[in-house]
Amino acid sequence: MATGTVNIAMSQVIAALSGGECPPAIAKIVVNIRLVKAIVALLAGAALTVSGLEMQTLFRNPLAGPYVLGISSGASLGVAIFVLGAPLIGFSGYLVSFGVAGAAWTGAALVLAVMALVARRIGNIMVILILGIMFSSGISAIVQVLQYLSHEDALKTFVIWTMGSLGDVTFSQLSIALPAIFAGLALSVVAVKPLNMLLLGEDYACSMGLNPGRSRALLFGSTTLLAGTVTAFCGPIGFVGMALPHVARMLFADADHRVLIPGCMLLGADVMLLCDIISKFFTVPINAITALLGIPVVVLVVIKNRSMAA
Repeated sequence: MATGTVNIAMSQVIAALSGGECPPAIAKIVVNIRLVKAIVALLAGAALTVSGLEMQTLFRNPLAGPYVLGISSGASLGVAIFVLGAPLIGFSGYLVSFGVAGAAWTGAALVLAVMALVARRIGNIMVILILGIMFSSGISAIVQVLQYLSHEDALKTFVIWTMGSLGDVTFSQLSIALPAIFAGLALSVVAVKPLNMLLLGEDYACSMGLNPGRSRALLFGSTTLLAGTVTAFCGPIGFVGMALPHVARMLFADADHRVLIPGCMLLGADVMLLCDIISKFFTVPINAITALLGIPVVVLVVIKNRSMAA
């Protein structure tokens, strides 16, 4: 909270948070802007890392992430229709007042609803993964058409949203995001036993009494609340959910989700705060920093898995 375009001494930050003697302008910056942004960074990092861990375990794929089910594409479609499509067809009033966050959350929820229906009919988890990737590609094509037809100002607004931002969340929005993310983290804790059983393979887990349909519904619900909420309020933030679960496994040297889930919460929160500090220092989008930090981890994971397979 001391870093940003305006440098604030730590003594003033502490005074602003504790109600001590501090200039009103500094207190407003610390409490109304930077405190909210720090809380959002903590929540977003924890949510994306935990949801990425869940998807990697469910699909038994080290390159899976929180957006593998099409959450990011669905959110992008919702925002594209809201920002790019509404001006083209002359919509105003209720649709305009709905807000970017509401449009993103609705789009992500609709895509997850479709994927949940597909999962109920298809038993093979790899087929679900492939369908999710294909579904995301189809949605991305629709978004590209909207971008091509949109006006310059609307296109700029949409592109800025895709870069991700932790600083656009208000106190009122935080009161909505906070319980949603806490509910998703609570579901992830409930899913610890199914996740540990899935480490042995779905067939073996079923022989031990695992209900695959119920477990998928639980994990899909947790991922929707975690990744969907973060995407709705902060935009699509990449590589955190894909890379950090692997870092957590290396740090804690354990595959037990009773260790990994709280470890991912702490690691994700810490790393997202670090990325936020770096992005403020260099004045670049948060997505650029998460990509630069996450890509080397993903490359190492791919090389490691290839060497183990050889």
